[in-house]
Amino acid sequence: MSAHVPHALEFLSSQPRVRDLLATAVSEGHLSHAYLFLGAPGSGKTETARALAECVVCPHGGDDTCDECRRVKHGTHPDVKFLQPASATGYLVAQVRDLIADVSLTPVRSHVKVYVLEQAETLRGTAANALLKTIEEPPEGVMFILIARTAAAVMPTIVSRCQQVPFRVVSSGAAERSVELSSGLAGSEARIALAVAGTPDRAAEFLASPERRQVRRLMVRAIGQLGRDDSWDVLVSARELVTAVKAPLASLKEAQEAAVGESADFLAASAMKKIEDANKRELTARERSGMMEALAAAESLLRDVLLRCEGIDEPIVNEDVSDVVDRLASSTCTKGVLDALSAVRGATDDLAHNVTPQLVLETMLLCVKEALTCPPSSR
Repeated sequence: MSAHVPHALEFLSSQPRVRDLLATAVSEGHLSHAYLFLGAPGSGKTETARALAECVVCPHGGDDTCDECRRVKHGTHPDVKFLQPASATGYLVAQVRDLIADVSLTPVRSHVKVYVLEQAETLRGTAANALLKTIEEPPEGVMFILIARTAAAVMPTIVSRCQQVPFRVVSSGAAERSVELSSGLAGSEARIALAVAGTPDRAAEFLASPERRQVRRLMVRAIGQLGRDDSWDVLVSARELVTAVKAPLASLKEAQEAAVGESADFLAASAMKKIEDANKRELTARERSGMMEALAAAESLLRDVLLRCEGIDEPIVNEDVSDVVDRLASSTCTKGVLDALSAVRGATDDLAHNVTPQLVLETMLLCVKEALTCPPSSR
């Protein structure tokens, strides 16, 4: 008989083996102190780490509705920490030492503390060695979840101390069906959401968020009218996009401030400072995630334009704006679209290197405008 699946893990219908493994561990109380989630980008590893953290800190085993679960979901739970490399080359030794010092502290709200380390393959050298002992023998009530593409990319000494959880690549058909079941929306809306958000669970969240869908609409409009916009219009479009990306963060910021206020009476000033810094990093990460969705929307639209330019008889993703796709295709050429797609990829790289989002969008839109203006002889 299969184990009861907590509500927080129900979204993993496209990863049944992962879902059943974690559900059994939760229901039987046999959770590992260290997991290594392995799989390609878009397979849902980070979302699953967040869901497992809900199950661990929730007094009801991950009901996905209580205050503890909501805090984890919003990134405001003081006992659930998500970490990313602090430098372009990976985790810093000082960053790992701060983590180890935090591990020794008593949980604030829960009986367990959960640390999620993304891009675990960038744990190298002294930083990795500093973490090894803690992962091998963590204090009671501490869980680590490491996330990486492959076990081969992670230091063997770290791999040997974790329970490996492989995530399979989800087919486009299965992903679309998963979104349809989660959101109740079918067809092109599910395909658009997957193109923008990447994974089925993120796509369902995208469809449930009017603010995030508005960002996509603004990006389509911005690219669609580049042919008749001057440079000032392009800068205005970029500013509107940045404002729209930040809109969903208002409720998260309010929740963070409320959580900080509740903790103010029993935490030292240094601990409060750490929480406030972590909250700022979370807001920055969410803003960058929103920016990545905006860029994914641009890439999806331009890929549809490329299909039209090449005369490829395949359905486009952005069916709801087929008039924009056709108009762009009729006024540009294959090389122009390829150059425009290259500009979008460049913008993605710029974001990864901490370039200001406003500047990233301004530069990208101006480059796309120039790229799509092919000379008549090239069309």
